[in-house]
Amino acid sequence: MADQTEQTVTTAPSINDERAQRRARRKSLIDQGINPYPIRSHIDAHAAELEERYVDLADGADTDDVVTVAGRIRAKRGQGKVSFLVLEDCTGQIQIFCRIDVLGEDNWGLLGMIDTGDIVEATGTVVRTRRGQLSISPTKLTILSKSVRPLPDKFHGLTDREIRYRQRYVDLIMNPEVRDTFRKRSQIVSTIRHYMEADGYMEVETPMMHDILGGANAKPFVTHFNALDRDFYLRIATELPLKRCIVGGLERVFEIGRQFRNEGMDLTHNPEFTTMEAYRAYSDLQGMKELTEGLFKTIAREVCGCEEGHEVITYQGQTVDMSGTWRSVPLSDVASEVVGEHIDMNTPVEHLRELCDRHGIEWADNWGAGKLLFELYDELGESTLVNPTFVCDYPEEVSPLSKRKDEDPRLTDRFELVICGHEYANAFSELNDPVDQAGRFAEQVAAKDFGDDEAMGYDYDYVRALEYGMPPAGGIGYGIDRMVMLFCDQPAIRDVLLFPQMKAETITRADIAAQVEGASSDNPFASVDAIAASSEAGASADREDKMADKLDAGITREQALDLLHKYNEDAYHIKHGLQVEGLMRYYAQKYDPENVEFWGLVGLLHDLDWEKWQDDQLHTVKTAELLEEAGANPALAKSIQTHNYDLNDQLPAPELQMEKVLYAVDELSGLINACVNMRPSHSVSDMELKSLKKKFKTKSFAAGCDRDVIRHGAELLGMELDDLFTSVLDAEKELVGTSEAFE
Repeated sequence: MADQTEQTVTTAPSINDERAQRRARRKSLIDQGINPYPIRSHIDAHAAELEERYVDLADGADTDDVVTVAGRIRAKRGQGKVSFLVLEDCTGQIQIFCRIDVLGEDNWGLLGMIDTGDIVEATGTVVRTRRGQLSISPTKLTILSKSVRPLPDKFHGLTDREIRYRQRYVDLIMNPEVRDTFRKRSQIVSTIRHYMEADGYMEVETPMMHDILGGANAKPFVTHFNALDRDFYLRIATELPLKRCIVGGLERVFEIGRQFRNEGMDLTHNPEFTTMEAYRAYSDLQGMKELTEGLFKTIAREVCGCEEGHEVITYQGQTVDMSGTWRSVPLSDVASEVVGEHIDMNTPVEHLRELCDRHGIEWADNWGAGKLLFELYDELGESTLVNPTFVCDYPEEVSPLSKRKDEDPRLTDRFELVICGHEYANAFSELNDPVDQAGRFAEQVAAKDFGDDEAMGYDYDYVRALEYGMPPAGGIGYGIDRMVMLFCDQPAIRDVLLFPQMKAETITRADIAAQVEGASSDNPFASVDAIAASSEAGASADREDKMADKLDAGITREQALDLLHKYNEDAYHIKHGLQVEGLMRYYAQKYDPENVEFWGLVGLLHDLDWEKWQDDQLHTVKTAELLEEAGANPALAKSIQTHNYDLNDQLPAPELQMEKVLYAVDELSGLINACVNMRPSHSVSDMELKSLKKKFKTKSFAAGCDRDVIRHGAELLGMELDDLFTSVLDAEKELVGTSEAFE
């Protein structure tokens, strides 16, 4: 696909541009009538197989055995009329021992066109060199795929994690241990499937699109079903469809599948992840414990090579002993161990609050004993558990959909499996009372109406299924990715996902031009410019968002400040305006240094009309009127109005980088303010990302701060949620002391 907008100029490739030289060799092959990407290939042997078959072949010995191998060339060296290639296939490496008298003149000439990274087929006899290297002495070489992009330096390999995750194909080529991890992942999933089937479980498949959100509390992804003209959710859990199977008489069912949660990414979380959920009729928590012990021990033996009765592995320097019967312990006992005194549901709330304060754990006034106990366990106790531990008896306050324990309805019949301070499974004695379930669904709907965007919907059909009767059942969900991390000794979830979710890559017009150079197309619109214009990512798109020309707001900051005080008496509203002004100036220095003043006024006046009118449909509309009266540039009002576009469809959407930043930092800065007010220091200076993330997930905290708006702000900026949090926290910390708004 040639660039139709520019005249093609043919120049000799620079000797320093290896990629250009490889493309030139590709062209030379084509000119000689050799297809560097043939349609067919044939192999009948692999490196590892040959090493095993000819292990007894003596040094310097030849055979008459003819084989055909294929793989990627990892090294190349020559001396005179002899040349050596190291060919790597999926099983290992083998040497290709090329001799001109054996290979022939035509094939010998082809050697000069072969680069490291090329995929080559070699046919010849098996020999062992005098130095003891098993080799193929080829009579024929065929290039199967010409590599026009050089591999990373063989001495340094591919070590940059960002590049490794984004270009996993190169990571797999360069790092054999990465290939081993994903082979082991496949083996783990296969072992799980075989174990479950051997235990009488039937594998089933349930829908990935749901019209009702259910099975967990999580933020969903939404897609539109055109045929039904209705929005659907990508599933966040497989629980409810699987329990319908139990109602229908399938006594043991499981499903291994993808879940999708529109949430942040960190060392143990990815928005797209794999779970296994299993349900067994006429079982309970004890049955789920036995299933889990057996499954994990089997993986340790079959995948990690442990002996039966001595299932011991190492994870990130910690020895994990899976043998014997695993410990079961109430959550309150773990919390008691770490605080140094016995605490449980009968401990006065005031004392639990004191313990939280003593250990620097934030709490809210509406938390009961159960939630406070859980926080003490979660913050202090969970990380102390190394060997497999079933943490049981979770407070009902943090387990709203679990069956209550008969002996103490304040607790639930639930456990979480914890190993090395991380959760690997969550199990319940399943709720099968349709009336109770209907009531709990109703509570979830009420929570959703009050702003909890992770609450479930009311699933009428599921309650109807329970009305037919579901037997007592045990159910459990496993995080497959975390299990793979454990058994492969990998520190981050991205290390066990072939293609983890990544933020958009910056791709320039020059990058595109370099790829399409020399390609041909009959379509006159297939130009580099057209491709670049359609790219969703890249520095060029960001540059278009920036304002190249200096903007005049039409009013001074003093006039803007007078307007803010004229229409706002509440000290908080004035402080918030000053804070957002500071943040906008901070980001203007990064994105648009020519227009720091303009960005600052957009932030200062973004909520100018809110205190007086407090109407979503009037918000920023009145601001535009006030600014027009003051003689301001209409562009100032337009940029301010974009941060209310989601509540008033008559307003413009954020398009400029300035407008996207305003949308992203406005709501988030309000949430940070609420967090700061709870801190003993009343300062953002000592606030950590972990604390902000925790408050973000607690829907009852600062409920007026719309979490959807914050998430959408991150999306507008092309940032992961954690990255946005970190960026704004860093900005506010840097702004401390610059004005009274950041004291």
